[in-house]
This record gives sequence, structure tokens and C-alpha cells, in this order.
Amino acid sequence: MNYQETTQWMFNQLPMYQTQGASAYKEDLTNIISLSEHLGNPEKKLKCIHVAGTNGKGSTSHMLSSILQEAGYKVGLYTSPHLKDFRERIKINGIEISEDFVCDFIKKHKSYLEKQSMSFFEMSVGLAFNYFAKENVDIAIIEVGLGGRLDATNIIKPLVSVITNISLDHTQFLGNTVESIASEKAGIIKSLVPVVIGEYDVESKKVFLAKAKEKSSEIYLASDLISIDFPSDLIGDYQFHNKKTVLQTIAVLNKQQEFKISDENIKSGLLNVVKNTNLQGRWQQIGESPKVICDTAHNKSGLQIVINQIIKESFDKLHIVLGVVNDKDLDEILPLFPKNVIYYFCKPTIFRGLDAKILKEKAASFQLKGEVYNSISEAYQNAISNASKSDFIYIGGSTFVVAEIL
Repeated sequence: MNYQETTQWMFNQLPMYQTQGASAYKEDLTNIISLSEHLGNPEKKLKCIHVAGTNGKGSTSHMLSSILQEAGYKVGLYTSPHLKDFRERIKINGIEISEDFVCDFIKKHKSYLEKQSMSFFEMSVGLAFNYFAKENVDIAIIEVGLGGRLDATNIIKPLVSVITNISLDHTQFLGNTVESIASEKAGIIKSLVPVVIGEYDVESKKVFLAKAKEKSSEIYLASDLISIDFPSDLIGDYQFHNKKTVLQTIAVLNKQQEFKISDENIKSGLLNVVKNTNLQGRWQQIGESPKVICDTAHNKSGLQIVINQIIKESFDKLHIVLGVVNDKDLDEILPLFPKNVIYYFCKPTIFRGLDAKILKEKAASFQLKGEVYNSISEAYQNAISNASKSDFIYIGGSTFVVAEIL
């Protein structure tokens, strides 16, 4: 199979949360442990940073990678989901895994993957660990896919565990309270491995402190410990908190003396995240006059910050291209959006995309008015046509909406 056929097989044949939702969620780590053993336990050859959290884990992972790259290290980076191409998930120093490596891996292990009914995410994690081990990276930044305790990435023993924050998202898997979600995320805390907490509240702090004590792990509350701030090319307001998490994580690495990262490495790394890692979709400007911003924020806590940042912008009229997935709690997120706005309702072209007509009807109950469009590109083109140079266009609601624009 060529690369397109290989990735299509991966997407079509096997459960994948990105397109299927709940049916792709696995309740234990049996499969990934089996796959890892089949591959010779490549994760045991890696030095890792493990990054979990409701929001910000992708940005945090990319910032960490950029800083370590500036310090001269060969850095593996595993993240999800991808925007345009599967290979975005697996990079070394910002360069995506080759098509040939993906094809060769699947070809070599296809019969085993089929026999064991490996999920899309499990095989992706196995592929990433295998690639990083073969390429002998100095360190690998591993982003959790969903939750933490039962996530396929949770077979590593990292140098440091990171939990960015906790809010209510994916409640159908992780529970519908802050405590239950914090417990799932805290499942990445390993015995004697230090843990950095980005943001916390009263409920989540109790969970984190208890788990760290149980595991005899040093715990660092970044929001309490870090007062310095450095500029970054990631300019979303929410990056203020992510940068604190990153700075505390680097401090822990330096304390362990496994790696040497200077203040200059940190400053340069934060200023060159996009250049070093090719991160996309975080308060990303894709047009000027009118100014056009896209952002992958998709839950209440993430969208609240983004919408507040939009409101601070100067513009005559605001245009919002909006699409969501069908498991999103609209009663929770739609009240966040401003009312005196022209909306362009659309559906991301994935199995889980919510019909734009349903979105429009639900939005109308919150006094959000606009028209339905047949595709995200059609909605965006209409927004461009309708907007004057002094207007502002925002594209978001889902990672998959942004992916179709970039």
C-alpha cells in the first residue's frame, strides 16, 4: 500500500475517537502493553515528558519541544489529533515522520494489528515509540490523547509528568465532576516521578496532592511558583498559563541535571515555537483586512478565553464561522458567544460533525443569528465576501473546522 492507502486503512479499519467518538474508547491498557511487547518495548528506551490536561496540552508540548530543540537536543514530539496529515502527530525537531516509515511499519505489523484489533490510537502510539527509539532521540514529549489513566501513552515512566489544567470535557468517558476528571488525569502520575500542575482549583488540587503523596512524587504547582513571563510567538491569551507550566517543567528538568537548558534557550524557544515545531491552529492569523483568526478551542474553558480575546480586538463587525461535533454540550458553550454577530453555521466533514441546521436552530435559542452553509469553505468564503476591511472574522468551534480552513 502507498501512503494514502496505508493511512486510509488505519482510519477506516480501526476504531478512532477522532471520527467515531465513544465506541473507540478503550477501558484498559491491555492492547498497548501487548503491542509494546511485540515491538520490543521501545518506550523503555526513551526519556520522556508526559503531558496531560483538558486544555493547553498541545501548546505546552510544542513549547517544551521548541525550548529543548534550542538547547541542542534531538526531540521527539507525539501529539494528537492532526489537522491535515497523520504525520503531524509524530515529529523529530519539527520534521514529520516520513511516509515510508509509516508504510513500512504498517506493512510489517499489519497482520498482528488486525489479529489483536488494535485501535487507531494504539497503533499510532506504538508507531511513535518505535520511531523515536529507532531514531535515538534525546528526549520525547508525549501528549496524552484522552484522559490519562487509561490512555495508550500511559505505559511510559517519564522524567516528569505534566497536567496543564482540568475542566469538564469528554464527560462521557472521564466523569462529570472536576474530581473524577482530575482522577483520570492524575493517573499519569508515577511512583517517584515529579509532577507539574499548571492550573488547579480546590477540587482538583485535593486529587493531585493525594495522588502525588500516594506515589511519593514531588508536586509543583506552576501557577503558584512561576512569576516570570517571557514573550512567545503563540499569542493566544491562554498561553499565559501554559508558559508557566512550561517554565516549571524546564526547572524540574534542570534540577534533575539530565538536561541543561539555559534562560536563553527558554526565551528563544518560546519565540520560535511555530518555526521549530510547525504548530498550527492556536490563535493563528490567516488573513488581514479583514483580520482573520482561527483557533482550535472547542470546550467551555478554552472558548471562554478565546471569545474574551476576540472582544478585545478592534473591529466594526464581527463574523464567526462556527461548526462543532455532535457530542458537544451546546447549552454549555453557546451562551459564551456574543449576540450582535453575523454567524456562518457549517458542519465539519467527519462522521461526528453536527448538522449545521441543528446548530443554527440551537444557536437561535441563545439569540445567535446567521445562515447555514454546505461546507466550511463555503461559509468562510461568504464571510470574506460580506466583511469589510475593518471587520474581524473568527473561525472555530472544533479542531476539524480549523483543519478544513488551513
